[in-house]
Amino acid sequence: MVDKEFSEEEKKHKEMAIDFFNYTWSLLDKEKRTIAEDDEMIHAAHASRFHWGKVGTPIHFERGEWQISRVYSVLNHPQPALYHAQRCLDICKENEIGDFDLAFAYESVSRAYAVASNEVEKKKFFELAQTAGEQIKETDDKDYFLSELKTI
Repeated sequence: MVDKEFSEEEKKHKEMAIDFFNYTWSLLDKEKRTIAEDDEMIHAAHASRFHWGKVGTPIHFERGEWQISRVYSVLNHPQPALYHAQRCLDICKENEIGDFDLAFAYESVSRAYAVASNEVEKKKFFELAQTAGEQIKETDDKDYFLSELKTI
């Protein structure tokens, strides 16, 4: 597959999307964050998704939605976590994105329902995530996914 040629403006969007995505991860990985860092994490995740929306593909869109949902789940904000988790899952289904990404889409919905204290939906999507996770082709990806699923 040949990468598309990007204009200078598109290159900047791509660079910013990647930088904000990685910055969000650095904040997610912190043991303790300040309220200001929590706010930055929300804004950075949305910024990454915004910039991918300008130059990305559906896989970038769904991964951005996944990250936003994860941020809101970590911060215990169930409604936006559910919204973005469902967007992630919808993008996967609409674009026939499977494997690792579909498994994480189901994981995201399950995690968001856990934050919302909805055990019935949490369990339903957990089981869908587990089934999808068992079908991940790459062993390292499967092992990583299953380890993440255990954290719900």
